[in-house]
Amino acid sequence: MPSPEHNAIEEVRSLVGEYEQFLSGKAEGTMDAYLRTVRHLIGWVAQRPGNEGQFQPPQLTQTTVELYLAHLEQEGFSINHRARVKSTISNFAQFLIEEEGLLRRNPTRGIELPILPPHAPRELSGEQRSILRSLVEQEGDPRGAALFALGYWAGCRVSEISWLQMVHTHVGPQEGWLHVGYKGSKWRDIHLLDQACKPLYAYLQATGDTERTYVFLSQRSERLTEEAIHYWFRKLKARATKVQQEVIQDITFHDLRQDFGERARKAGWSLEEVANYLGYVTG
Repeated sequence: MPSPEHNAIEEVRSLVGEYEQFLSGKAEGTMDAYLRTVRHLIGWVAQRPGNEGQFQPPQLTQTTVELYLAHLEQEGFSINHRARVKSTISNFAQFLIEEEGLLRRNPTRGIELPILPPHAPRELSGEQRSILRSLVEQEGDPRGAALFALGYWAGCRVSEISWLQMVHTHVGPQEGWLHVGYKGSKWRDIHLLDQACKPLYAYLQATGDTERTYVFLSQRSERLTEEAIHYWFRKLKARATKVQQEVIQDITFHDLRQDFGERARKAGWSLEEVANYLGYVTG
């Protein structure tokens, strides 16, 4: 006879499966992100004191969600990431209310996150650039060097790097180009600068599996997720000395892309050239 713990696990698995069906109208990437967030949330709630390692929908209270978002902040996740998580939890709660009847109130209602003021594109200082580049070099990891190069030397979005496919990657030791883009961004062909081409080519040579779908590999899935790239960048910064960390602590991977645009402008690119290269132009 199955134990109560086994039954609880099966109930959660079934609930997540039904939620996946509820999301079936959304884009594949959005579905994946929602499901990862919900699974992480469920696991975190189950480990809260008094929950005995099990998740029950009524545990999803406003206080619980506030504590979870505070936990993410302590882990170093940005306000934008937490806003996306809150939106996902709200969607999951509506599913529990409308489809399952397991929740009476949306726990995200009344939770306010700080609003980020509009800001100009970020330009890194010479010291910040030097520290980040030296950290990548010290790490000595081909994958990390390629990730950094595509952000810093090619201005690619995290999603574009995560979903970059082998068939869209054309690089040699001296030159190369990529066909990049992802759902919400403009697809485009970009010629890689030498500083971006060499690390990417070295990584491809080190991995060797040319038949795989995605360029950046992960031990847990067929591609390196957006969350994993942000996690890698946080770990990279954590390798810095205390003095260096004070200089680079608030830099995000997205800032590498913005800094590339600023450096390109100073190198003589027109606004239109920068916009085309970074995929800002519509049409």
